[in-house]
Amino acid sequence: MSELSRRTIYTQGILGMPLAIIGYPLSIWIPAHYSGGLGLSLATVGTILMLARFTDVITDPIVGELSDRYRTRFGRRKPWILMGTPLMMFGVYKLFMPSGDVGVIYFLFWLTMFFLGSTMIALPHRAWGAELSPDYHQRSRVTAAREFYILVGLMVAAAVPMIVEILADGGSGVGAVAMQMWADATSAFTGDIMNRKPVDRATLTGPVLAGLAWVIIGLLPLGAFIVITFVKEPPKVGRDKVPLKEGLRLVLKNGPMKRVLLIALLVHFGESFRNAVSLFFMRDLIGIPTIGAAYFFYFIAAFGAVPFWLWLGRTIGKHRAFMWTLIVVAGVSFANLFLGYGDYLPFFLLFILKGFCFGGLQFLPVAMLADVVDVDSARSGGQRAGAYFAILGFSEKIAIALGTGFSLNIVGLLGFNPSGGVDASTEAGVMSLRLVYCLGPIFFYGLAMKLIWAYPLTPLRHARLRQSIERRNRRLLNSAT
Repeated sequence: MSELSRRTIYTQGILGMPLAIIGYPLSIWIPAHYSGGLGLSLATVGTILMLARFTDVITDPIVGELSDRYRTRFGRRKPWILMGTPLMMFGVYKLFMPSGDVGVIYFLFWLTMFFLGSTMIALPHRAWGAELSPDYHQRSRVTAAREFYILVGLMVAAAVPMIVEILADGGSGVGAVAMQMWADATSAFTGDIMNRKPVDRATLTGPVLAGLAWVIIGLLPLGAFIVITFVKEPPKVGRDKVPLKEGLRLVLKNGPMKRVLLIALLVHFGESFRNAVSLFFMRDLIGIPTIGAAYFFYFIAAFGAVPFWLWLGRTIGKHRAFMWTLIVVAGVSFANLFLGYGDYLPFFLLFILKGFCFGGLQFLPVAMLADVVDVDSARSGGQRAGAYFAILGFSEKIAIALGTGFSLNIVGLLGFNPSGGVDASTEAGVMSLRLVYCLGPIFFYGLAMKLIWAYPLTPLRHARLRQSIERRNRRLLNSAT
């Protein structure tokens, strides 16, 4: 088995950067803009986000199955990325910079188009990454490289709101922005940042989303061009096609796959349950004046922690490393319950610790699924990473949709007002915001940890599985010649 070159690994992962930028505004800024800035109710926004995601019930299996089955002269995965890029760019433009009569139908339609374009790019890209190498630890490197770009993209996504906030707060020019970034970083450890008066967030969501839109529109076609042009798809080995009925039967019999799906479902539900109300918790209950800066340093911590999670995954196994991320994040969530308005320093320290765990939460489950695909390959003789990543992607999206929808509906229906903040909200609404943010994720993490503890596909078992697959592939190649 040949070692993947560093160039191949990092070139293939570069598309993760523009794809990563979309998740941050979708979770943090879109709900605030459409509910606070454009007048839709918080519960309505949550419901639309949930409904639009359910279109993936149709699109994810179709894209996954077709990208597995049909190989063009350009490959199986590349045509989907090529088609999805312009669709997603236009969806970003309409969704992030709405114009004209913006109501429920507008929001639902363009959100659906945006999700479709994202599926056509992200799903084949992740499947392609899983197929680059059959080795347990090389797959961790591939996933970690994509995570590297994801974290860079998230830092870019956080930097745009930070710059908008600084400029709105009186700064101007690159020098002023840089000086204010440094001031925010140092004052976080002294508490002096709380002396600054927060700017009106309702007037910032539009400029923030416009800035993010142009960044995505610029980076997405560039990343797609680099990946399509400079990375080759791996050659086909084994059966070209596995009948759909047989494939579904094998998925249902794949125990590790079902376990990974449940783990991903629970963790993403817990994370999205919290993320949907993060801006409101940070702004209105803690009083953070520069939310963009807080997220910028959060993602820096995540970026720096990737080598640690790689090392821990190699040392104790990916599943146990993932369990430790959940333990730490659950502790951070519980500690936030005791913070009040003005407790910027303890919140900042806890937030950075949560950021340190973000890398593990992102790439360890994906690396686990890449190994799970080998269980299917050993049984079916086919290469169906696209179908498996479609199932994982669908599970993640449904979890995010439900977590976001339930969270915003609970907080909105109980009386939290995203435009007026605490003063314009009911006591029940404010309390629900605190409980959803702090305690909501912990329950779901606990259920996930129970499943992770008995995860069966250890590094030793995976090595044996790969040996079996390699022996079969050698027999097929010998018989063909």
